[in-house]
Amino acid sequence: MALKGLDIFKLSPKTNCKDCGCPTCMAFCMKVAQGALPIEKCPHFSADAIASLSEATAPPMKTIKVGDFKLGGETVMFRHDKTFVSRTLYANALCDCMDDAEIDARLAALPAVDYERIGERMYVEFVRINHAESSSADAYAALVNKVVPALNGRGVILSVKDLDAAAKALEAVKGLPVILNAADESNYADASKLATGAGVVLGVSAADINALYDTVAAIEALCNKNLILDVTGASIKEAFANAVRVRRASLKDNNRTFGYPSLIDAAKLCPGDSHMQGALLALFTARYGSIVVIDQMDYAKALPLYGLRQNLFTDPQKPMKVEPGIYPLNGADENAICATTVDFALTYFVVTGEMERSGVPVNLLITDAGGYSVLTAWAAGKLSASSIAKFITERDIESKIKSRTLLLPGKVAVLKGELEAKLPGWEIVVAPNEAVQLVKFLREFTNK
Repeated sequence: MALKGLDIFKLSPKTNCKDCGCPTCMAFCMKVAQGALPIEKCPHFSADAIASLSEATAPPMKTIKVGDFKLGGETVMFRHDKTFVSRTLYANALCDCMDDAEIDARLAALPAVDYERIGERMYVEFVRINHAESSSADAYAALVNKVVPALNGRGVILSVKDLDAAAKALEAVKGLPVILNAADESNYADASKLATGAGVVLGVSAADINALYDTVAAIEALCNKNLILDVTGASIKEAFANAVRVRRASLKDNNRTFGYPSLIDAAKLCPGDSHMQGALLALFTARYGSIVVIDQMDYAKALPLYGLRQNLFTDPQKPMKVEPGIYPLNGADENAICATTVDFALTYFVVTGEMERSGVPVNLLITDAGGYSVLTAWAAGKLSASSIAKFITERDIESKIKSRTLLLPGKVAVLKGELEAKLPGWEIVVAPNEAVQLVKFLREFTNK
């Protein structure tokens, strides 16, 4: 059961100070129980009390760090309950059973998907390197050494059961974000010792979900809780069931033995089938993979998958925003007309899509509107003639762009007169109400 404020209060020093962040210790304890304050914020708790309470009040799923990447730490089964915490990460697959040409081609294609969308880097975060049973430890280490220069900030998943090969591979990836996916029922003690000595996260797999539970419990008894659970299974059905059961056990049943992030290797579930792997990537992004491995991420898969991931792992209470600034479209230069809209991401993508379809060069001016849509921003006072004029002044638009024509969203046509007064010398033109009308409007406007 979750720890209640009264349980924490029983261990509190019963002082009445403001150091805790609250006027009374009881109020502070209630906030700790709700997760609003860390227990360490009160300087009067003993070290023993802090140690026991920190673990008891921690989320049922541990947050595991792999370099700068964060996995797990989830508190709810469904995004609408609160929010998801750590986004699903993606991995490309390599194996020492592949020939050099295929390995070289996959490494060369690795940077093809690497772009920024709404302030977030969209790229494949990990490379999974599999060790085939027929390959030698030296061959595996050689492949790992070959992969390292191509990583460019990515992490490595060493999927290997041969611990001699694992030890040699770990030498090649020192200082990098590494997951050693090596432990199972037969070798968990030695694998845990190897991972702990190297300071890396240990991946744990087993023949079935029950054996996985027992293996994790045995590793925890060795004082290693820096784990990720490989729930791939023998089939897609089993992998999905495992992912859901592990998440439900930790969050609903508060079973901390299964309170770790999950890894799903879709490349093993349907080898060579890129379409099915893309579907599984979407499935396990929503339910419940912390890392999902496919053969290779290509640009065609990337946009919908990263868009799905960004929607799922964005706090629903905080709308996605684009960075305010000047966005030249269709090769716009200093002579191209200007248009303005808000920084709400959905509005930005709808408007830019239609503007790009028109083929007309436009300098789109994105102002800070708090992440609201056009009408909501206007009603909240975030989009006004003053805010638009202030943006143009502060960004020194007039020295960067020679055009003095500004298209105003049709839904806020009421701002036209005030904006003309605040921007003397500018022609303020009211654009259509709907983005879909922009193509015809822009073509006819520029052909006048």
